[in-house]
Amino acid sequence: QVRLVESGGGLVQAGDSLTLSCEASGRTFTMGWFRQAPGKERDFEAAISPSGSTAYADSVKGRFTISRDNAKNTAYLQMRSLKPEDTAVYFCAASADPLPSLLRNRYDYWGHGTQVTVST
Repeated sequence: QVRLVESGGGLVQAGDSLTLSCEASGRTFTMGWFRQAPGKERDFEAAISPSGSTAYADSVKGRFTISRDNAKNTAYLQMRSLKPEDTAVYFCAASADPLPSLLRNRYDYWGHGTQVTVST
């Protein structure tokens, strides 16, 4: 049974930074971060393979950084220069693919999500 637990969400002001964490149980996976705003689709934001290869959505490239600590089986999403449009529930996901995938259907396991709210 694979379990993903996200943490680090909260309420911040525009321009602030925030770091999300996702701890996974079980073996090492490619880890991804997705976000879902009210009334919208769950969109890909970033992913990192076990070897450290990364992929980013264009909307967050340069502002968000994904990293991982394989010894702790934990992935991180460092978010900088946050904007109100970054407000969403952020979900961690795990994939058996060896390379980071942008596709939601490549991820087999999902966390429950953590809310990030960016005020003006």
